[in-house]
Amino acid sequence: MSGELRVLGACPLDCPDTCSWVVTVQDGRAVKMRGNPDHPFTRGALCVKVNRYLEHTAAEDRVLYPLRRTGRKGEGRFERISWEEALNEISTRLTEIVETYGGEAIWPYQGTGTLGYIQGETGEAGRRFWNVLGASRHDMNICSRAGSIGLKYTQGTSAGMDPEDFASARLILLWGTNTLTSGHHLWKFIQEGRAAGAHVVAIDPIRTRTADQADEHLPIRPGTDAALALGLLHVVVSEGAEDREYIANHTFGWDEFHAEILKYPPTRVAEITGLPEESIVALGRRLAHTRPTAIRATMGLQRNAGGGTAMRTIACIPGVTGDWRYPGGGLSYSTSAHFPLKIDSRDDLLPHPVRTLTMTRLADGLEDTENPVKCLWVYAANPMGSTSDQNRIRRGLLREDLFTVVMEQFPTDTADYADIVLPATMQIEHADLHTGYGHLYLTWNEPAVEPLGECLSTTETFRRLARHMGMTEPSLYDSDLELAEQLLSSGHPALAGITLDRLRKEGWVRLNHPRPFQPFADGFPTPSGKLEFASQQAESDGLDRVAGYVPSRSNRQDHDRRGGRRGGRKPYPLTLITPASHNFLNTIFGNNPELRRRSKNPRVLISAEDAERRGLVDGQPVRVFNEHGEFQAEAEISDRVRPGVAACEKGRWLKFTQGGANPNAVVEEGDADMGRGPLYHDNRIEIAPLA
Repeated sequence: MSGELRVLGACPLDCPDTCSWVVTVQDGRAVKMRGNPDHPFTRGALCVKVNRYLEHTAAEDRVLYPLRRTGRKGEGRFERISWEEALNEISTRLTEIVETYGGEAIWPYQGTGTLGYIQGETGEAGRRFWNVLGASRHDMNICSRAGSIGLKYTQGTSAGMDPEDFASARLILLWGTNTLTSGHHLWKFIQEGRAAGAHVVAIDPIRTRTADQADEHLPIRPGTDAALALGLLHVVVSEGAEDREYIANHTFGWDEFHAEILKYPPTRVAEITGLPEESIVALGRRLAHTRPTAIRATMGLQRNAGGGTAMRTIACIPGVTGDWRYPGGGLSYSTSAHFPLKIDSRDDLLPHPVRTLTMTRLADGLEDTENPVKCLWVYAANPMGSTSDQNRIRRGLLREDLFTVVMEQFPTDTADYADIVLPATMQIEHADLHTGYGHLYLTWNEPAVEPLGECLSTTETFRRLARHMGMTEPSLYDSDLELAEQLLSSGHPALAGITLDRLRKEGWVRLNHPRPFQPFADGFPTPSGKLEFASQQAESDGLDRVAGYVPSRSNRQDHDRRGGRRGGRKPYPLTLITPASHNFLNTIFGNNPELRRRSKNPRVLISAEDAERRGLVDGQPVRVFNEHGEFQAEAEISDRVRPGVAACEKGRWLKFTQGGANPNAVVEEGDADMGRGPLYHDNRIEIAPLA
């Protein structure tokens, strides 16, 4: 065809697969997108969400020009203005805030709407700009923090297996992860292992799509994963199947951890987890005698008050069984730490030390009157729809003294509260560099088309604003290609031979790691150089020295430390978990008409036993509530959840939802045991008919 080009790019979304894609451009328009068939992980396939990405970029409701609020906050009424007007107003307001309250009154609230290292996740240009102003730091703890810290106490890093090596495993534990919805490309490697004889077990409170396809499903009580890990190891030890040579030479603190394991016989663990004792024993025996065993544990299971400890304890399993010595054995959580990119946010530009504001404590930050936030600058985030304590956040965003700027592609629920909305490019319109947190490939995104309307990339927006404010620091004006060169300049052996020119030509390059990849063959990056069942660092941080079990808040209401039941009906007797949607990614695509149609109305899954107690029938409109708020849904009576557990998918836009709320209305701001991680799956609720 005349004027047809194939442009290599990368999916920017918060998914472990970070797909390589190919965009076909004809006469300056993107007319086709497909997964890159040459990429070893993508293998030509995109997900149901991203298959509609080109349609999404051309959607009628896309924000194409700078906007200024004309109505009350929250109404979403705006007028179009020029970039010059927008920059003038922003410059004036930022200058006034810095002069009156200091730079720390500015909160740059960045999310994971794009995981690119230039335009998104690390936000190099943006962070330098905020450092010059002396703005508060933004702690992005919303996704994986508790689990990452827990893993570091055990194995020194959150990095682990190459997920492609699941093809070599003979026992695969999918622990708190719905692979077929959240990272489906791994399934190909699981299937390869299965074809060679692997047994696949899904450990999940919900019988998900993935659990349907597994050989076995264990419907664990939410927040009790560490107890199950200890119970399985109790069986391993009882069978005399611990790898004593590996333990002696490659681990630290075995005697202390062994004593902890012995406190969790299957009988006790069955009481804590709600699983049949015989199922725990059977899986423990399978674990004891199957090598290699690969564990895929992802972010959902660590979003409770004991989440960091859960990941820490699960990570002990391959140390007891010795699975790290085998190709295809070990644990995979996130591969991000394998990517040695050089991050230079130029902290030396800060005029003085500044405070850190925590992403999951947005409501607290907006209510602080002693050290008030006077400017909230939101980019790659939709906190009104995706952050805890929705009602308190709404009250904070309604403050007339809060100057709110939102850089966005669409009129989200958060954008409705902005004073200024700035139009942002989408992935096919800008350059970016991507890693994966579910594989070992660096991927380059080459812009395929010119931006629509007056949309600007994140980096270009900050370059223009810095120039408008008269900033003279040269690094603020580094181009996207210069930023990419800097990121690749760490000199780490894993990046040897990987240049920007090569990435732009080939589209993707695997890190320089062998196949199969055994990341801890030369030891663990812990203080002892070994896998640590007991951690002096954890002890000095005020945590338990030995890996163990910390109950979630929900389970503390029902169980004491020894697993004994506590009597008395609680006012909110159900535990609500909020899994990922198959059609939305967090709140991205929540405005796409076709994906909304496929998702139907919000539904809350409830067991037949719990429904009968409440007089509920299938399809009945209900309110889900607690002391923090409520949202509306339809009851779906289902055997996919166990009694005592309810589930409702996340990702709905409030403006398209009956009652104007989603499950985050009932999620309290609170902290996990490590890293102040969020508590999305640690909430007590009640369900009642909608009047």
